[in-house]
Amino acid sequence: MAMVVGVSISSKKGVPKENVPEGECIVDFGIKGDAHGGKWHRQVSFLGQESIDKMTDLGVPGLRSGKFAENVTTEGICLYELPIGSKFKISNAEFEVTQIGKECHQHCAIYHKIGDCVMPREGIFAKVIKEGIIRPGDEIILL
Repeated sequence: MAMVVGVSISSKKGVPKENVPEGECIVDFGIKGDAHGGKWHRQVSFLGQESIDKMTDLGVPGLRSGKFAENVTTEGICLYELPIGSKFKISNAEFEVTQIGKECHQHCAIYHKIGDCVMPREGIFAKVIKEGIIRPGDEIILL
């Protein structure tokens, strides 16, 4: 079963996000209280726990949900294999994949430590197409 492992937000861009018990997803915005919210195509970022585990295996200690500045950490789904335009549901919120990976303009501390980071290759971005509340433990259903 594909599921949410963590939900995270931050009040400013360019920093790791803090875990929260739930995220209020707002259509054409993203997650309430998150600095990346707005009317654009990268409203919510997702990264698989499997990707985080790869970095842990390379010797990066202390990784957790939100450390790669992702809003939603998932488990049991290969996010970066979803085609752009794919839709999925978490609880009563719905999302549409708008971008796979990203260009890093300034490398993060993890990249500087080991020379690699998974977010540019394996993170995905989506826009909120139906509002709702998401929480760790919620199932992810492809539509």
